[in-house]
Amino acid sequence: MLHSVLMVIHVICAVLIIGLVLIQRGKGADAGAGFGSGASGTVFGAQGAGTALSRATAILAAVFMITSLSLAYTGKPAAQGKGSILEQLSSQEQGGASAPSDSAPVAPPAVPSVPPAK
Repeated sequence: MLHSVLMVIHVICAVLIIGLVLIQRGKGADAGAGFGSGASGTVFGAQGAGTALSRATAILAAVFMITSLSLAYTGKPAAQGKGSILEQLSSQEQGGASAPSDSAPVAPPAVPSVPPAK
């Protein structure tokens, strides 16, 4: 249940961060405002939009990082008992477990040789 809630919050934060980054003006837009661009201070003023959007992006980025760490922490116990592949192979070899004869590796089919062209 907790994992699902964290995943929903994580996805919502990711989508909102993408939206906020796409809404923000680039650094090159300030150079155009210096030469008389009329649309430089529309809704929030010349500096207001950048500050509000930057703060919102920073807050959402912090929430995104917290949910990322929380998802990693909640997912850890499920994968903890399995161990690595090398540990599993070494324990099988030490335990004397052998593969069944029907699952033995099969040699690849022989490729017919082609005589060289003259």
